[in-house]
Amino acid sequence: MAELQNDRFLRALLREPVDRTPVWMMRQAGRYLPEYRATRAQAGSFMDLCRNAELACEVTLQPLERFPLDAAILFSDILTIPDAMGLGLRFETGEGPVFDKPVRSMADAKKLYVPDMGSDLGYVMNAVSTIRKNLNGRVPLIGFSGSPWTLATYMVEGGSSKTFSKIKAMMYDEPATLHHILDVLAESVIQYLNAQIEAGAQAVQIFDTWGGVLTPRDYKEFSLQYMHKIVDGLKRENEGRKVPVILFTKGGGQWLEDMAATGCDALGLDWTTDIDVARERVGDKVAIQGNMDPSMLYASPERIRAEVGFILEKYGKGSGHVFNLGHGIHPEVKPEHAEAFIKAVVELSPQYHK
Repeated sequence: MAELQNDRFLRALLREPVDRTPVWMMRQAGRYLPEYRATRAQAGSFMDLCRNAELACEVTLQPLERFPLDAAILFSDILTIPDAMGLGLRFETGEGPVFDKPVRSMADAKKLYVPDMGSDLGYVMNAVSTIRKNLNGRVPLIGFSGSPWTLATYMVEGGSSKTFSKIKAMMYDEPATLHHILDVLAESVIQYLNAQIEAGAQAVQIFDTWGGVLTPRDYKEFSLQYMHKIVDGLKRENEGRKVPVILFTKGGGQWLEDMAATGCDALGLDWTTDIDVARERVGDKVAIQGNMDPSMLYASPERIRAEVGFILEKYGKGSGHVFNLGHGIHPEVKPEHAEAFIKAVVELSPQYHK
């Protein structure tokens, strides 16, 4: 593998000194870029794009051609694991993912199995190794997975949900069924992320998109417990370097101390917790990634730059901060606003690292 020319993202995750704050964006390869929309049209469908290593590589690299980003993230979807379990995933225009065979009972749960990473999910590893080769050491490559709880919400609900009524009914009335589902998912995620690391991912992120809909008690039992199990099962070194692990629970600001106690290297922070407060609460246990409101990118470039300055100042001096949005970039954002955001981090952050 090519020598890494820019490792400030990996160094910041391990709280090592850097010359400036590294920056990347969740969903940086995506619908806000016209070149992404062109490649997606060429692929035919979203999952066809994920399954074509060359095209997945092309869209992963597109934002790097435009912006001075410090990391690339694998282009894929969080639902690859449930899809590989044979639950009949399809994407409906306007309503997002739909599972034809939702998991609603213990009988359904007992049919679940850990997919084979080579055959069932080999296309993901193929994409990872293709991207890593094409990056040629420019920046590190991030691999990722959904958290067991977040994946289970789609599998039980049968798709996206606003109320989470089916999975919450299962959680309260049939917790054994849900724990069975989460166990199979946790084991799947461990194998999936380890396979990505072996294929060339240099850091991994667990996306717990829906952990924030739980009570504190239920979050610990049904989400955090399984993410802790995953962190314990991950390969933390490869190619002679540490492989940092980022945990991100959207809406999880009240549980930062518990998340830091899992042994992860960094916490993703959404925009509902001030970054100075978060830094104070977790101390030097973990790095922090975040946390600009993605909607700020609808504002003028001047306002975006001011917000970047505000967040950098709130975090303060020293390493351990990876600048990011508090969630994925919205599809309607103008690319030049994303550029204003990233350039502001590049230009305004060196003063905090002298």
